[in-house]
Amino acid sequence: MTSRDLPAPAATGRRGRRPGGDDTRGVIIEAARSAFAAKGYDRASLRGIARDAGVDPALVHHYFKGGKAELFAETLAVPINPAALVERIITGDPDRLGWRVIETFLAVWDAPERRETLTALIRSSMTTDESARMLREYLGREVFGRIAAATGVSDPELGGALAASQVVGMAVMRYIVKVPALAEASNEQVVARLGPVLQHYLMDNEA
Repeated sequence: MTSRDLPAPAATGRRGRRPGGDDTRGVIIEAARSAFAAKGYDRASLRGIARDAGVDPALVHHYFKGGKAELFAETLAVPINPAALVERIITGDPDRLGWRVIETFLAVWDAPERRETLTALIRSSMTTDESARMLREYLGREVFGRIAAATGVSDPELGGALAASQVVGMAVMRYIVKVPALAEASNEQVVARLGPVLQHYLMDNEA
């Protein structure tokens, strides 16, 4: 019997990391969702998520060029890019930054295609500790923390947290609880009242 007569070797399952493909992005999102739920936003890492998904870390960066913030937003189906949001806010006259913060967030919330998702996200954060922790860490680090750090405020962590409390609190009362005076107020009225307050928190200015 020659080597030509030998049966072909049986096919074996592929081992190792998953190559890029149609389902790879979804697998990464599912692994990220589990990691964020188990560890919170701050402790979850892209390398750990890649390991859980069975992919090379470079693939995570390929699909989510905005890094962990973009991936987190994707796991929650949040229809906004946090980097673009922050860039929009911090660009322009620093004396009007507080007004741009609330103008930008109202514009995000008012879009019909976003309202339902964002409302569901806020509702979830009010009912489970895990959701509250993830949202808190995400907003603190990737949105308000970055805004406050860019302004040079003396205590960016506190300033960012106070600004976040104002904006999220406004969203709860306006869009979820729907307190009549706030729910019926125009965007211009809300901006006029909250703009100076946010300016104070983020720029060390007097409200």
